[in-house]
Amino acid sequence: MKTVGSPFRSFWMGGYEGADHVNGGGQALDMVRATGHDRFLEADYAAVRRLGLRCVRESVGWRLTEVGPAEWDFERAKRMARAARRQGLQVLWTLMHYGVPPDLTLLDDALVPRFARFAAQAARALLPLCPGPRVYTPINEISFLSWAASSTNAMGPAGAHVGDAGAEDSRVSGFEVKRRLVRAALAGMAAIREVDPEARFLHVEPVVHVAPGDDGEETRALAQRIASFQWQAFDMLAGRMEPGLGGGEDALDWIGLNHYHSSQWEVPSEKRLAWHLGDPRRMPLSELLRQVWERYGKPLIVAETGHIGRGRADWLLDVASEARRAIDRGVPLAGVCLYPMLDRPDWHEPQRWHRSGLWHVVRQGGTAVGRRRVGAYERAVKGVVG
Repeated sequence: MKTVGSPFRSFWMGGYEGADHVNGGGQALDMVRATGHDRFLEADYAAVRRLGLRCVRESVGWRLTEVGPAEWDFERAKRMARAARRQGLQVLWTLMHYGVPPDLTLLDDALVPRFARFAAQAARALLPLCPGPRVYTPINEISFLSWAASSTNAMGPAGAHVGDAGAEDSRVSGFEVKRRLVRAALAGMAAIREVDPEARFLHVEPVVHVAPGDDGEETRALAQRIASFQWQAFDMLAGRMEPGLGGGEDALDWIGLNHYHSSQWEVPSEKRLAWHLGDPRRMPLSELLRQVWERYGKPLIVAETGHIGRGRADWLLDVASEARRAIDRGVPLAGVCLYPMLDRPDWHEPQRWHRSGLWHVVRQGGTAVGRRRVGAYERAVKGVVG
């Protein structure tokens, strides 16, 4: 499958986990290092290429890269760029994957100009190493990050402080965090364009479905209201909401949508609509994609999707079928990114690993030393990629 005019080298893509925030327990995360991806770059990319994938998503990591005031170390990203070029892969770069430099928080307006300076430096570092068009995601999942930073302690010292009783800090507004992150994304885009006028932008947000748990009018209204929150970041970027932030329709270049089995639930219980049990209230992915296309009129990709355990292959086949259905209905879907390529540690409990990758990470003494193939999932990938 290939969409005419797509800037992407392949429809099927692979994504590497790159979260780099400090979690609620004060542990500084570096998923690229934890999975050994920084040491196995060449082998990881060669394995992706052999499967027929020609496009990967990677994270530069603001927290990991800004090593001092107006000082950045892009060596890891440069090594990724060089290895990808040797293997004939295109990299879609995420600049901020949740983490911020230690002297900033997500509640600080100083984040906006600081991020713009970082974005410009990242573009300068990558411009000579990456064939065009270079594609950037300024800030990954603004909606999710705003919620996590304001309503939980998941973002550690960068977000709200949640007390022992689990009560969130009422002074922290998730909407204000979202506004600030949109401002930062827009400022980052402007800074990148100054360096690289040919740059393209992929804004990535979760796409969800919320069902009422009963037939009551209030419950139905609650489900609609919660589902509507998913549009706020895109609407702000497009200038449809809070136009004073500086957004405009041209800011929505490409739209990326993240969707997992847990992305659909009922209210008020928040019980997930079980995919593996065929809950009839689930909305087909093709319909979710169609709704986004009708709302924004912008080309899109599924920027993250995957499953865990033995359900990985069946989930992939379902997604492939829904992608074809969406395209047949006229949705300009240009790609699907399998995420993650490698098993990853849990963000909250890094000693616990999720069996979600195309390859398992072989570890010895807590260090990644190799990869092990997941046969059924790999065969399914080969089947859909063709």
